[in-house]
Amino acid sequence: MRRHVLIGRFGSNDRVKIPVAGDETATRVEFVVSNRRLEHGIGRALDDLAALKLFPSEIGVDLLVVAAHVHAADTRISRATESQDAWTREMRLVVPVSDVGRWTAAVPILERMLNFLTGDRWTLGFRPRPSGFDRTVRVKRPSLFAPPYDSLGLFSGGLDSLIGAIDTLEDGKAPLFISHAGEGATSDAQNTLFNELKRHYSKRRLDRLRIWMNFPNGLVSGVNPENTTRGRSFLFFAAGVFAGTGLSGNFTLRVPENGPIALNVPLDPLRLGALSTRTTHPFYMARWNDLILALGIDGQVENPYWDMTKGEMISDCSEKTLLAKLVPTSLSCASPAKARWKGKATEHCGYCLPCLIRRAALRKGLGAPDRTGYTVDLKANVLDTLQAEGQQVRAFQFAIERLKRKPQLTPLLIHKPGPLSDESDTRQEALADVYRRGLEEVAALLSGVRTAPG
Repeated sequence: MRRHVLIGRFGSNDRVKIPVAGDETATRVEFVVSNRRLEHGIGRALDDLAALKLFPSEIGVDLLVVAAHVHAADTRISRATESQDAWTREMRLVVPVSDVGRWTAAVPILERMLNFLTGDRWTLGFRPRPSGFDRTVRVKRPSLFAPPYDSLGLFSGGLDSLIGAIDTLEDGKAPLFISHAGEGATSDAQNTLFNELKRHYSKRRLDRLRIWMNFPNGLVSGVNPENTTRGRSFLFFAAGVFAGTGLSGNFTLRVPENGPIALNVPLDPLRLGALSTRTTHPFYMARWNDLILALGIDGQVENPYWDMTKGEMISDCSEKTLLAKLVPTSLSCASPAKARWKGKATEHCGYCLPCLIRRAALRKGLGAPDRTGYTVDLKANVLDTLQAEGQQVRAFQFAIERLKRKPQLTPLLIHKPGPLSDESDTRQEALADVYRRGLEEVAALLSGVRTAPG
């Protein structure tokens, strides 16, 4: 195991000495290569927002720079070789920012939320931006007109974000959607869905900010990249808040996610840590609102679907005809490229946790056949629990049977993925109920599905 420190630099003249401990491996991350332009997608994002006549605050830019440091560490430091337990890494970030005092005061919130999100041990430190970088945002010209957007939402290319976008547009809003360009299938889904929404709502104002951010393999010398990307949602949220600081007045960043996935209660006792993602967990969302407040940003994040199952989101969608048309294009699968191993094109595997929840939800809520292509037919054969195709199904069967035998466990199980200390008793009861209803949806899908070892 090695402890790592990533030191952000704004150009070759940024030579402030940063102390490094004897047991730390230091990596310099360049954020300005030429023409004083911020790299790693940040400069492009500023240009794209300026084209929409939006000008974020310097604190907003800081937030995206912080997120870039997090993304670099999370995706370019291998868990397998750089941790003692093949999971927990120790990583320190030193970030140039516009207001060191404000960011230093927010360190306890940041470290707590990142530790929770990725399962690593994060340490953050801040220093002033080097001379000449007091401003990174072009000066906004005076205008009598407010920005044309009155809504802000994350747009991932998944089914939940599609429902969130449709509901927002049907509500008469003029939204700015935020996307992070991921691997090919995800990017294709985002582009196709956004273009279809533009076509359907051609008389409405809607636009999208798409963040492109990637770091080369070998960024950290001698270390392989990491593909678990547990910290990706920090970048996604940061991009949304960054854009929100360019709107007039208070903003709400909508993060559409069904309640069971947001909670992500482990299906069996072994599914904590590595197998339990926390990208929209209520505790993590609450820490984001703490951070926004600490930074003096006039906004908040919210999940409007926290108390709904995915099937209920589909049933209640404001424009189900359009939703049914676009469902096959949306992408829910955790790893759609797996189909290539079976000689097929990129498609939903049909057996990972997001796929099973998707299939169950569409069965319940669509009122029409699910035209999504799935690699695995759940009822064609007995699914082997020693293989990936049967493991997730068997885990769901275990969780469903456990709750059927002992329904009194429901309010206890929802605390397994993380604390719910921010939630009132009433909301905790609602969370327990949405977890129960979510399992019932999957139970209906799995009725008659057989699993066995070997």
